[in-house]
Amino acid sequence: MSKGNPAEEGNARLAASLAVTEAAARVGMGNTDDGSGLDECDEYDEYDELLASLGRTEEEDERIAIHEAGHAVCARLLGHPLGGATVDPDPNGKYGGLVWGPRHSVAFGKNDDADDVPELCDKLRTLMPQDGETRSDAADVYLHALNCCIELAAASVAERMLLAGEPVPSVSDVEHTIKYASLVCRSPEAAQRFIRLCETMADDLLRPYGYALVALSTVLRIRRTLSGEEIDNIITTTVAGFELAAEQARRRRWQHRVANAGRFKSEASQR
Repeated sequence: MSKGNPAEEGNARLAASLAVTEAAARVGMGNTDDGSGLDECDEYDEYDELLASLGRTEEEDERIAIHEAGHAVCARLLGHPLGGATVDPDPNGKYGGLVWGPRHSVAFGKNDDADDVPELCDKLRTLMPQDGETRSDAADVYLHALNCCIELAAASVAERMLLAGEPVPSVSDVEHTIKYASLVCRSPEAAQRFIRLCETMADDLLRPYGYALVALSTVLRIRRTLSGEEIDNIITTTVAGFELAAEQARRRRWQHRVANAGRFKSEASQR
């Protein structure tokens, strides 16, 4: 079966992705363009001043935005609700960017649980089934550990997809991933294989949605902090634009085939 012109379809999808990204950014910031070009220059100056205050380069800010977008897009693909995301660092130096769940009321600080994930995993490990014991009662814990490891791995996968070179390791992501893997695995070797599986599954999830990563990371760099609802709106709008561009490309290919068939039929009748 013919798949049409890959270059044409790819260009249409890329154009749709960029258009949706720009539209999402304008919705987020408000359209202040008066045609003078001064506002855009002012925005660049403000961005440079912001980066200087954070002690970041533009490349570092882009990487952090893609990293957090990877967490967020993967979370939604797994059906996990979000409270929001930020690329601004914690004032206490705990993180450079953050994606948090629906029970967080603010970006900075936590109120989900009394303990952090590593402490909770240590407590759960003593309650996990031993050899020969049924694991059915702990099935939800195993599934939760798998999904969390996939979501954590997604940040590095997003960096590999969109940036050159290897991802910059996140100490927090690595620590949390190892703790979750230890709930499922009995040995360090098994844990490493489990983590590699989760990375593969994260890549499998994110690979078709690279355009959504681009859009979300771009808006994150502009807005700095987004609510869960805003993240959902950006992803939904981007996917809709992508699918529309793909459908328009499909229709153009079909019209081209119909026109070719008509010319062939007309030429055949004249012979």
